[in-house]
Amino acid sequence: MIEWFNHLEATTQGLLFTILKAIVGFAILMTMVAYTVLLERRLCAWVQDRLGPNRVGPLGLLQPAADGIKAFFKEEFTPAHVRKVFFVLAPMIALAPAILNLAIIPFGSTLGEQPMVLADLNIGILYTFGIVSLGVYSLVLAGYASNSKFPFLGGIRSSAQLISYEIAMGMSVIPVFLYVGDLNLSAIIRAQTGTQLGFLPNWFVIQSPMTFLAFCLFLIAAFAETNRTPFDLPEAEQELAGGYNIEYSSIKFAMFFMGEYANMILASAMMVTLFFGGWTLPWFGLDQPAATLPGGVLHIAIFLAKVFAFLVLFIWVRWMWPRFRYDQLMDLGWRRMIPVALVNIVVTAIWLWWRSGN
Repeated sequence: MIEWFNHLEATTQGLLFTILKAIVGFAILMTMVAYTVLLERRLCAWVQDRLGPNRVGPLGLLQPAADGIKAFFKEEFTPAHVRKVFFVLAPMIALAPAILNLAIIPFGSTLGEQPMVLADLNIGILYTFGIVSLGVYSLVLAGYASNSKFPFLGGIRSSAQLISYEIAMGMSVIPVFLYVGDLNLSAIIRAQTGTQLGFLPNWFVIQSPMTFLAFCLFLIAAFAETNRTPFDLPEAEQELAGGYNIEYSSIKFAMFFMGEYANMILASAMMVTLFFGGWTLPWFGLDQPAATLPGGVLHIAIFLAKVFAFLVLFIWVRWMWPRFRYDQLMDLGWRRMIPVALVNIVVTAIWLWWRSGN
């Protein structure tokens, strides 16, 4: 097998490595989705002073497998009044953006001679925002296709909410690119390597108050983009009884939630990449591409550990903060975050211009 592989052309070998990385990345993403759900249920139980899932397997670790089997084998019911083509299409679109965006996330330095990114695009962040914007179609189609008032209201809410927060999210990262001078995500990680004063990690991209503000804006927008509390208005069980997914059952219902958790993982990965050094850990000298296989695995572990920290934050906020009213949410997006993001861009540009002249 190894001899056969060595006789292949370099282009063919690269293609096979890319396919292998795509399969492994997808498997890791789906595993993280499953166990993020378990993590949320256990943290929720801890907040509410109860146990949570702990019966299926040791410490309840096989609960995601049981939930997946249940979702696949539950009765698949399609109400007669729905618009069937859009009804089937909507849950498929829900999961697609996170899977497509997985391609440009540098989740490690190198593993052997292979870079740990599927597509190291020079316009990686533009690709990300272009694909993320497709996610709203899933919720809107689900609300429209269900042909029912509560799902329709949920779909309308999601379209207004996601459009407003996509603008703020896109504008929030511009100061980072002004500092780095590159849209490539790997280049952004390289700009964050090293330390300041010998012990402060050079994260927050050449530290400044403007970049910290950019991170705060991106974090808030990420909660809205992923429909997480306190911005879960498209579902809002107390108002819309579940919103856009009311009419769904079985695996279609599960795909919406798989998409939500996959988008949480993607948003966490983007924040780690843009603001927290990606796979680097400068205190231990782990801020350069790995020269050995164990070093490459360690970089991937560092990246996933940082992503895990943000996932815990997403979950903690859900069970500790109340939901915003819809008018409060829209006011925050259009009248607060977008102007602040615009001012942040202008101040960053002026500061960089002043610094370059001095």
